[in-house]
Amino acid sequence: MFKKMVAIEPVGLVPEAEDKLKDFAEELVMYRDIPASDAEMVRRIGDADAVLLSYTSLLGKEVLAACPNVEYIGMCCSLYSPESANVDIRYAQSRGITVTGIRDYGDEGVVEYVLSELIRCLHGFGREKDGSPREPWDGVPRELTGLQVGIIGLGKLGGMIADALHFLGADISYFSRSAKPWAGEKGYRFLPLQEVLRGSEVVICCLNKHTVLLDAAAFEALGQRKILFNVGLSPAWEAAPFQQWLEGDNRVYCDSEGALGEKALLSHPRVHCMSVSSGRTRQAFERLSRKVLDNLAEYQG
Repeated sequence: MFKKMVAIEPVGLVPEAEDKLKDFAEELVMYRDIPASDAEMVRRIGDADAVLLSYTSLLGKEVLAACPNVEYIGMCCSLYSPESANVDIRYAQSRGITVTGIRDYGDEGVVEYVLSELIRCLHGFGREKDGSPREPWDGVPRELTGLQVGIIGLGKLGGMIADALHFLGADISYFSRSAKPWAGEKGYRFLPLQEVLRGSEVVICCLNKHTVLLDAAAFEALGQRKILFNVGLSPAWEAAPFQQWLEGDNRVYCDSEGALGEKALLSHPRVHCMSVSSGRTRQAFERLSRKVLDNLAEYQG
């Protein structure tokens, strides 16, 4: 059991999970807001040996160096790589501090977002930003049946999106760091990036944060009259060629502003951004809470 655990705005933890945190520490201190500075972060952590935090706060080397008692950091958010984390994991590891994070807790809502927006686009459901009726993408309502869809990044989320679209009749190709045997068994085609872009009418980027694959050459291969989704936490493209491509007869869908990158593009007529995270659902928070508690239980044995 920890002597003191400090939780700094643990976004997404359900009340029942917060109550269970008391089982892991002699003293639990909860903060409901984001610290305004590193100095405030140091003050809050103090002599604690365990820290919980969400994606909203940064925990860097300078803060950790000033908090020598910390032995465990529980990230109540996704942890994909040290480079994309809001905790200086490299430094923490050099100090022997255990850092845990979670994955795959909000994917279901993102899959539903992609299906919803793509179906609305193909059928012409809803209205445009100026209030006018939305025309079907092809002028005539279409099903997903036979739609050529390219997935960029076939991890857990990309695989779930591919499965959902394939179930509804879409033809799936994908680019990833390596071919996935399970995807081949389902008939998904592993192709070079530019071939996926060139041959797909709809491209869905499912990349880790700060991973950029779409440059000028990629957008040239993608071409015109295409639908592009980004469901990552940051833009999957270089800004200049993306904005140039936007001026063509294309559409872009992002759930969050972080995925879009430039707030100035929110008003662009070909950009559809809801400015919310589609993965933040009641069920996602329940999964997040369970995984945070499981990490704590595993660490304490």
